Amino acid sequence: MEKVIEMKGITKVFPGTIANEDVDFDLLKGETHVLLGENGAGKTTLMNILYGLYQPEKGEVYVNGQLAKITNPNDAIKLGIGMVHQHFMLVNNFTVAENIVLGREPKKGLKIDINKAIKDVEEISKKYGFSIDPKAVIENISVGQQQKVEILKALYRGAQILILDEPTAVLTPQEIDELAVIIENLKKEGKSVILITHKLKEVMKMSNRVTIIRRGKVTGIVKTSETNIDQLAELMVGRKVNLVVDKEQAKLGKEILRVENLVAKDSRGLNVVDGVDITVNAGEIVGIAGVDGNGQSEFIEAITGLRKPESGKVVLSGKDIYGKSTREIIDSGLGHIPEDRHKRGLILKYSLFENGILGLQHKKPFSKGIVMDYKAIRKHCKKLIEEFDVRTPSDEVNASALSGGNQQKFIAAREISKDPELLIASQPTRGVDVGAIEYIHKRLVQERDNGKAVLLVSLELDEIMALSDRIAVMYDGKVVDILDRKDATEQKLGILMAGGSLSEAKREVKDVE
Repeated sequence: MEKVIEMKGITKVFPGTIANEDVDFDLLKGETHVLLGENGAGKTTLMNILYGLYQPEKGEVYVNGQLAKITNPNDAIKLGIGMVHQHFMLVNNFTVAENIVLGREPKKGLKIDINKAIKDVEEISKKYGFSIDPKAVIENISVGQQQKVEILKALYRGAQILILDEPTAVLTPQEIDELAVIIENLKKEGKSVILITHKLKEVMKMSNRVTIIRRGKVTGIVKTSETNIDQLAELMVGRKVNLVVDKEQAKLGKEILRVENLVAKDSRGLNVVDGVDITVNAGEIVGIAGVDGNGQSEFIEAITGLRKPESGKVVLSGKDIYGKSTREIIDSGLGHIPEDRHKRGLILKYSLFENGILGLQHKKPFSKGIVMDYKAIRKHCKKLIEEFDVRTPSDEVNASALSGGNQQKFIAAREISKDPELLIASQPTRGVDVGAIEYIHKRLVQERDNGKAVLLVSLELDEIMALSDRIAVMYDGKVVDILDRKDATEQKLGILMAGGSLSEAKREVKDVE
């Protein structure tokens, strides 16, 4: 088969780190090729070079057999290369159609022909099997729909080669299946797809070949049909990885969190959290399962002081924290790994050592009145980096310099180090590789075994089932049921997540049996 992309001997150096070292990569016409590797392995850097965002120190790029000089994304787009980034590049208050045609707007005289734009978007959506409303405003659609907009944006600009950076990191299981269908449709049209990921299930399901990168070097190129999940995990992290969470029976202690009849509204004034009751005891992990957009995020915001609740009761270790400020709530013994690491977890333009004490900056030993003790701050940060194996040249670099997964590990390290009574972990392994997932899971179970209460929110059903002692399912702002882990099956949870009842779930399970 013909090679549409060939990257030869690519080397890219950043201050203090070699991101890519003499990397070879090729892509065949009509294939899906996965770039697999740990966080910070150099996958996104390599693709940013192909897309013209970075220039390599050394190496050559060939597109359709011709040597190409790609100095910026416009060069890449002209060569038929499109890229969908992990953090989307959309204008939130524009419609779907406005975002897709941005910069390439159809004109009627001097004015933009918005009707033609809508018609063009409808046509291209239909061609590739997307169901999306061109008139919908970006901020009102789900993350999965936003990703489709990004893909359509690239296709509208004539992309023959599509780079998807961590495309499943923010999708529900149903949306991941939809994405697999979209990729198949693109391949049928003769397009080629590069997936950057570290989710091994998706690798096996969606790809033809896999190139594995570890610490900036290629460690293997394999055909998907000739490999398995365990082998890929080992190639990726350089050791055997235990993908099963080992945990003993929970030893329940006193009640740590009690939430009663909690109500919170969204920006439209609708009840997005609608009378939620939940308790979490010391020594247990309670998982919240649900399809994205059913009030899980807003529920956590209402507990942590990031959203003002309307009514209800929230008690943490006997203290009333309903409607209190975030600082008061943290000081009452709460740690929070937020779902959006950029918006809620880090100040990207601050150094790692400054980010390492967020939420603790007013406490000893870091603060002595109005003076900060930077020696203590740096010591604390170095301990976090070491303990959680955060890949960084130093503690002085800005948080923005770290890969997404390393940012996530750093936030988890900071929140666990606060030794909270209640640890809320929202999507704790979003965009994190198998080695880091294994470690974060182990640490969450360790917190539970140390007598802490853990409230876990995840869109990954596997994660919820692996870690939780009890599972609460949220649908349309309500907790529809809470199951003991031993009674929970993927099928039962799936029915509850779609708004069904447990009696239906039992009926369906009987039918299957």
